[in-house]
Amino acid sequence: MEKTREWVITGADGLDDLLVDELLALGGSEPRRLKGAIAVQGDLAAGYRFCLWSRLASRVLMPLLTVPSGNPDRMFDDALKYPWEQVLRPGATFVIRSAAAKGVSTHTHFAALRLKDAIVDRFRQRTGDRPSIDTENPDLSLHLFIEAQQLTISLDFSGDSLHKRGYRLAQTDAPLKENLASAMLMQAGWPARGEGRLFDPLCGSGTVLIEAALMWADAAPGLPRIHFGFDGWAGHQAELWKTIRDDAVARRLAGLQRPAPRLVGFDADGEALACAHRNAESAGVSQWITLSQRSIAEWRAPALNSVAACLPAEWAADVTGAGQNYSVPGLVATNPPYGERLGDEGSVRYLYRAIGRQLRETLPCWDAVVLAADITHADALGLEHKHTLRLYNGALPIFARHGRILPAEPELPLAFEGSLDDLPEEGMDFANRLQKNLKVSLKLAQQQDVRCFRLYDADLQEYNIAIDVYEGRLQVQEYAPPKTVDPAKAEARFKLALQIIRKVMGLHRDKVFLKVRERQSGKQQYEKQGKAGKFFEVREGQATLLVNLTDYLDTGLFLDHRPMRLRIAAEAAGKHFLNLFAYTGTVSVHAALGDGIHGGAETTTTVDMSATYLGWADRNLALNGLPDSHHRLIQADVMAWLKDERDLYDLIFVDPPTFSNSKRMDSDFDVQRDHGHLLRLSMSRLAPGGTLYFSNNFRKFVLDEALQAKFDVTDISAETIGFDYERDPKIHRCWRFRHRV
Repeated sequence: MEKTREWVITGADGLDDLLVDELLALGGSEPRRLKGAIAVQGDLAAGYRFCLWSRLASRVLMPLLTVPSGNPDRMFDDALKYPWEQVLRPGATFVIRSAAAKGVSTHTHFAALRLKDAIVDRFRQRTGDRPSIDTENPDLSLHLFIEAQQLTISLDFSGDSLHKRGYRLAQTDAPLKENLASAMLMQAGWPARGEGRLFDPLCGSGTVLIEAALMWADAAPGLPRIHFGFDGWAGHQAELWKTIRDDAVARRLAGLQRPAPRLVGFDADGEALACAHRNAESAGVSQWITLSQRSIAEWRAPALNSVAACLPAEWAADVTGAGQNYSVPGLVATNPPYGERLGDEGSVRYLYRAIGRQLRETLPCWDAVVLAADITHADALGLEHKHTLRLYNGALPIFARHGRILPAEPELPLAFEGSLDDLPEEGMDFANRLQKNLKVSLKLAQQQDVRCFRLYDADLQEYNIAIDVYEGRLQVQEYAPPKTVDPAKAEARFKLALQIIRKVMGLHRDKVFLKVRERQSGKQQYEKQGKAGKFFEVREGQATLLVNLTDYLDTGLFLDHRPMRLRIAAEAAGKHFLNLFAYTGTVSVHAALGDGIHGGAETTTTVDMSATYLGWADRNLALNGLPDSHHRLIQADVMAWLKDERDLYDLIFVDPPTFSNSKRMDSDFDVQRDHGHLLRLSMSRLAPGGTLYFSNNFRKFVLDEALQAKFDVTDISAETIGFDYERDPKIHRCWRFRHRV
């Protein structure tokens, strides 16, 4: 009977519990936790099974010799006495790989050289032959591990790291290790849970899908490997190994006859999907995996029932309501681009919010396991938390969050419930006007599905304020009073207005945000006005957008341009879109998403000279699940950039400031003086048959007649004024430009 010996199995930090369970199932016993490894007892057959079947292990080590640390001569002498001829076959090559425990300072290369000398001298003394070193393809690998008190020499039974299954023919940037993909799936209970349904919406080169397929097929992950570390070991029992491997082959063949699982992967990158397809074919599971090129933004609920979307219609969950019993209809398992692949780390959290929102809308009550580099990103998913593993993907710490996808909460109706009771008599005119505006605006907003709009804009001279609705919040802007008005009276009037606003709207003071609006110039428009740092999400058309009601001159969403944004969304399908003086990129988001009927732009290019606003634009894109590979952000002076740009665009939006003298610009900009040159440069980038929209807010603006002679120009200002700005139709002017045929 084969004797029991100790095995040391290494794995990524954080996998201890899962790895212990796996090793026990494979024939190990008496598990003992070490730093970065698990020691178990087992016979030789168990060691073979660890190499062949472990989905989590990195290496399987067979300890041979332990000596005290800190004495190279003692190590040499003990190693010289060890019967290496029982380990290394005659004529075989070997290599020694050394490592030290954390906090141990030593020269690992010198220790490896001393061990090599001892082994070579042993063979010379016993056989007269000197074994050769091969650092590339050795027959046998020895592992030297140096700790503070002892040094352990082991046979690397597995050879190359076990996470290298052998099926990966192609990979994307920052690929997920195969054993970590398996850990995610095991954490979530796959394949027992999920009923054979698994969705990876950011599948990259397909690692999660392939590991899920191999687990479903009961396929040993080591079957494709050509070489293991024990192949060059003198004690290798080929017949025992063949029996264990033949059993694995039979199990795989039987597993492939099981009812087919439904494994679906999306990715925005076509090259990544090509990698996934090649790898799935290499692993022999491509028949079970369906791939489709789609970004997060493109797996909305209406698309799920179409064949092109790939997600089968029967995947729609039978939602029984939060808190009630349910059976898990499937599993979402994915590894988003969690920071290493995105330039703006601040955008990553909003990407995770987008993933969570889409999951709630498309696959409620499924289970999900998602990787994140930061625990706050995992929290942003909004899952009903079950378990979180802290792992390492290489040197990068990551979190695997497992939880239930909660059903999406029904959208609250846009309504405000207040009263005119107990208001001061001197404020009743304002209160009546506000209530009247509210009644009319809410009706129109609900008819047009508008969530953000202007409610009041200095309708009464003595109440010189603007009130904007951002879903359930208000921003109240006080226009700076003339110097002829007593400041004390102005302050008292403003306080009265706030009292009336909260009463009529039925809002607590924490839902009302205040700002004094003064005329700004130059770079002031880009500077922070406050430090609250509070961003809110609002919906407009197909887009979810970030607004800040306290910190900046503007909120990040120009309400008067809502009709223009929706117009571009309706016209952008399949086009290359250019957004100049882009501010927070809201128009780019609309163009990328489309109107929900025709699809979005193929690419967007967003140009602005403010890093602050481009970062905001990046977060807006991430919040809507739009991949950076299709949506460029460029920090530049628009005029200078246009002179060097050579690409053509099918749809262009130009919305310059009235005046700017930022230091980042080659010269100051005046929209009246410079718009002719700006538009000629912009039109040089417009593709034949394309459309350019030009807008500005300068009330005295006059369009250069020479432009009208050169291009097909139509004033569409009246078409771009929403119901909330009909009282002030001069809020902006807008023209449509096309090349003359």
